[in-house]
Amino acid sequence: MKNFPIKTASLISSFCILNSSFAETTNSAAASSFSPALSTPDLGMSLLRVTGALALVIGIFLAGVWLLRNWQRLAVRRGRAPKLNVLEIRSLGGRQSIYVVGYEQERFLLASSPAGVNFLTHLPGVGDEPESAEMKPAIPFSQALAQVLKGK
Repeated sequence: MKNFPIKTASLISSFCILNSSFAETTNSAAASSFSPALSTPDLGMSLLRVTGALALVIGIFLAGVWLLRNWQRLAVRRGRAPKLNVLEIRSLGGRQSIYVVGYEQERFLLASSPAGVNFLTHLPGVGDEPESAEMKPAIPFSQALAQVLKGK
């Protein structure tokens, strides 16, 4: 440890001496073989290389941004299928809307408003709908509205 500063100084000085001698030989070789036609690169080729490098950097940047924003979507595809899904959304105007949410084989109707989210009803599953509902003839809307209003 005592000789560390001396060894460091000798290493730095030898590096400087070698570097300066290398620079002198390089400069003398370059000066003797200097030809303006050989040393200037083709402008079109240089511009093409710079444009290609810029396009590559921008492409890598955009790919990174896309991966950062969509990594969760990619992770879900590799894993198991999600159990909770929003099946349908309908806006009721303003900031109110209703959602049909599915969890495994069940479906729920939820309402969203500025006051919060409320559970409205449990809906029959996809295969749970009774067959008698399919057999009933469809009645016009005006008749159905009249029946509902008479019932109140």
